[in-house]
Formats: sequence, structure tokens, C-alpha cells
Amino acid sequence: MNVGITGVAYALPARTELTDDLQERVAGGLPVPAGLFRRTTGIRQRQVAADDEYASDLAIDAATKVLADTGTDPLDVDLLLFASATRDMTEPATAHVVQHALGSRAHALDVTNACNSFLNGIDLARSMILAGRARRALVVTGETPTRAMRPRLEGLAQARTAFAGYTFGDAGAAVLVEPVATGGIVDVDTETHSEHWEVGGIFGGGSRHPRSLEHTYFTGDGGKLRDVFEQIGAGLIERVAARTGWGWSDYAKVLVHQVTLPYLDRFVAVTGVPRDKLEVTVSELGNMASASIGVQLSRVRAELGPGDRVLMVGLGGGVSLMTMVWEVS
Repeated sequence: MNVGITGVAYALPARTELTDDLQERVAGGLPVPAGLFRRTTGIRQRQVAADDEYASDLAIDAATKVLADTGTDPLDVDLLLFASATRDMTEPATAHVVQHALGSRAHALDVTNACNSFLNGIDLARSMILAGRARRALVVTGETPTRAMRPRLEGLAQARTAFAGYTFGDAGAAVLVEPVATGGIVDVDTETHSEHWEVGGIFGGGSRHPRSLEHTYFTGDGGKLRDVFEQIGAGLIERVAARTGWGWSDYAKVLVHQVTLPYLDRFVAVTGVPRDKLEVTVSELGNMASASIGVQLSRVRAELGPGDRVLMVGLGGGVSLMTMVWEVS
């Protein structure tokens, strides 16, 4: 059986925040040069969810679009995965909030693995279809990581550990996954180096720091994360090429999780991927966590035809890396 992506859509909040305005708001009292956040990250702006807009809302928006685009009745979906680094609440699973809004009755659960959550969700959906546990799966993400930005910097030392959080932007995405006649998801690979789990994250809300406001903000060492990904990521890309026999010219698009523009430039330099194969979103939308690849995929979908291949490269805190090759049916 071939299993592939038969529909994709994305959703963005209405409000735009310029990076220069963000810097002024959070670091106005510090001796920080004007425009530093923008120049350092390459991010001009991002979309930010309203106070009463939740991760589930962005997922519901994207899911509603993909169901409408594919003419799919919500009751014909038998697996719904909310695959995101962000959740509405600790319990119950945010998948149930999404399902209630859509009117589906599918087996519903959350999948979370930092910025790789959405790709992991697609892989899990494919695996369950291949195992005969589902026939049609809806994989959704809603990300509101801007709420993990520290609202005010108290000093330069704090700025160093909080800075990576100021790359974030909010977004949602959804894909329909089901059997296809040809093509589909033809290759998946993962690599995990959990010894680096403390390098960066949002450490509150669980059993370690259940009620600590301090631990609800993203903290981490962005440079160290980049170094880890660079050291281990190239090998994963090489394995895909060795296994499939495909080089960059065999892909219509290469979609990679985007943290900052300098990170993306470094990815291009290390891997040699032609820049015109990329769909650059980080400059205008920031780091959308697990929604990043879903948004990119939705934006390039109209350019793709049967037989075109897309390589997706995921990077997630923890740390984990993932590749997925989708061939359009």
C-alpha cells in the first residue's frame, strides 16, 4: 500500500508584529542597538495570536480548510492527531478540542516532540494506515510559541538565554493522509541525540516545574543548538541520498525547519542544497515551531505536479532530526 498526503492547508493569526517593535517592547531599557534582533535573526516580522486565540483555533482553521479543499466529510476521518509543541492545556489532549469543533468522531490523540511534532504526526498516521488501524488520518498542528517569549528583559545576561525565544511566530497547519495509487511518502529517517535535551526548551508545566512562571518562558543556547544540529544533521541527509539514490536535482522542493535566516544560510552552506529549492518563510513569519514545514508545504503545493518529490527536513529540541520524502501522486 502507498500512503501519501492528499491535502494540505495552513492558518495564520491576523496580527503582525514587527521585530523592531518587539525589541523595543522587551529590551527598551537595555543598551541594545536599534534593529539588533532583526539583523541578528533575519526575521522582519511574525504573526501573533490574539489573547483569546489558542493553538487549537489555528489547528481548527487549517483543518477546516483542508477538509473543504479535499471535499472530505469530518466523519470520514478515523484518526485525528494534534501534533504540536504547543497544547491548549495539560489535560485533556488538545486533539479533542479540535475534533469537537470539526464534528469528527475519529480516534483522537496528541503527538508532541518539539519542532518535529508535525512530521512525527504524519509518520505516525502513515504507520497506522499501513498497520490497518486507520484508513484516513487528519494531522493538525497549532503553534503559539510567542507566548513563551519573556515579556521584559531584566539584563544582558538574561537576554543571552532568552534571545532564541524572540524568533517565534504563531501558525497552524493540517494535512490529510490516506492511501494513494502511486508515490506517497516513500522514505522516512530519524536520528535522536537525547543527551542534549537540556540545551533549550520550555521547562515548566510538567512534574518538574508545575507552577513556576519563570519556567514558562523559552530559555536556551541558540548557538549550541545550531552546533549540535550541524554536527549530526549532515549524516542524515547523506543517508537519504545513499538509500534512495536521489540528489538535489531529483527534488522539486526541499523544506527545512527554519529558526533564523543565518541558520538557514548555514544549512545551505553545509548541505549544498540549491537555494531555489527552498521555500523561505522565516523572514516574514519567524520560527513557527512544528508548523514551519506545514506552512511551507501548503505554500508550494500549487507548484507541484504528479511525480514531483519533496524532501522535508525537521529539527527539534531534545534533540531530534527527521527527514521525509513525499512523492506527489
